[in-house]
Amino acid sequence: MEIKHIEKGGRGAFVIRVDGKRVAEMAYKVDSETAFTIDHTEVDESLRGQKVGDKLLAEAVKYAREKGMKISATCTFAQKKFKENTDYADVFAG
Repeated sequence: MEIKHIEKGGRGAFVIRVDGKRVAEMAYKVDSETAFTIDHTEVDESLRGQKVGDKLLAEAVKYAREKGMKISATCTFAQKKFKENTDYADVFAG
């Protein structure tokens, strides 16, 4: 399962496609050169229970670390996961 990162016009997403169909995504808006806010996570029912949302978040965290960025979250899924996982504290801005 490959996660692709797309970014355009102040928005971005970490996306999984199967047979050309978008089946999972974690979308964000760019706040500044050093910060972005995850505002939406969606996973197709066919992938539920496979921790796909966790994988998308891990990819977002990896990206933030590589770029020296901080992440905020208005998406309830991402907020919950950030609060549960202290390993992400270095990039979580609240």
